[in-house]
Amino acid sequence: HVKVVESGGGSVQAGGSLRLSCMVSGPISETYCLGWFRQVEGKRREGVAVIDAWERTRYADSVKGRFTISQDNNRNRLYLPMDNLKPEDTRTYYCVADRVATIGTMMDPARVLDVWGQGTLVTVSP
Repeated sequence: HVKVVESGGGSVQAGGSLRLSCMVSGPISETYCLGWFRQVEGKRREGVAVIDAWERTRYADSVKGRFTISQDNNRNRLYLPMDNLKPEDTRTYYCVADRVATIGTMMDPARVLDVWGQGTLVTVSP
């Protein structure tokens, strides 16, 4: 079955950059949508960016122009370079895969998604 493992979190000052990576293993068919979500404990999760097998993407308004989602040709790696980071970007970030979601439906915070990583913490200081 599909597994995802994130890496690349850390601490940075406002205005700085970080790059998150996710290793995707297992049978990723073209029906899968991959994405990044973030969450503060006790609050609802937020979809950050998602991508499908045809490279179509969708971003949260709060990260447009600063974050860029990409994947390698085999969809074994998912990336999220994050530039101009702000203190409000401080969250735990999760790599997520869903077999049937589209880039539209995957961002729905109420949707139950198939596969989640363990999360990686991003901390942005003022």
